[in-house]
Amino acid sequence: MSQQKKSDNEVTIREHVFDGIQEYDQKLPNWWLFTLYITMVWFVIAWFIYYQTTLPTLTDHERIDASIAVIEEKKKAELETMLASLSDASLQEMSTDATHTGAGKAIYETKCAACHGLDLTAKLGGIQLPGLPLNDSEWKYGGKPLEIMNIITNGSPDVTKGMVAWKTQLSPSEIAQVVSYILSKQPQT
Repeated sequence: MSQQKKSDNEVTIREHVFDGIQEYDQKLPNWWLFTLYITMVWFVIAWFIYYQTTLPTLTDHERIDASIAVIEEKKKAELETMLASLSDASLQEMSTDATHTGAGKAIYETKCAACHGLDLTAKLGGIQLPGLPLNDSEWKYGGKPLEIMNIITNGSPDVTKGMVAWKTQLSPSEIAQVVSYILSKQPQT
C-alpha cells in the first residue's frame, strides 16, 4: 500500500480497493462504537451473573415442569367440575342431542373404530377386532352411562386384556361426547 503525499491542507488517503470498491480510512461512528462496547460489557456482566452467581432462577426443565403442573391442575379441575355435573340421566339426555352425538361420532371414528369397528360390532369384514362390541346390551365392566365413561376415561381394570385409558388424549367433554354417541347406538329397552 502506498501513500500519496499531498499538500499540507489535504488529507492523505490510503488506497484500498477490494472487489472494485474503494474504501477509505475512516473512523467508525461513535454510536456504533458505543453500541459495541456496551454489548461487550453486557456480555461480561450477564456471563458473570448466569454462571458465577447462584440466583434463584429456574432452569428450562423446571419451567416446563411448572407449566405442565398448571395444565394438569386445570385438567383435573375441569374433570372434577364435569364429573360433578354429570349423571346417568344427563349422559342419556346428551345421547339424544345431535350435536353431542355428531361430535362423539367423529371422535369415535378416529380413536375407537380401530378396535370396536365403525358400526360398534367389533368386527371388520367378519374378522373379530380386539375390542368388545358396543352395540349390544352385554357389558363386561358395566353398561350404565357413568360406568362407560369411567372405562373410557381410566381404561379397563386389567390393562393387559382391556382398553387403555383415554384421559390423557381426550378431554372430559370429548369423552362425554363419545359416551353419548355410544349410548345413542344402544338398543332401546
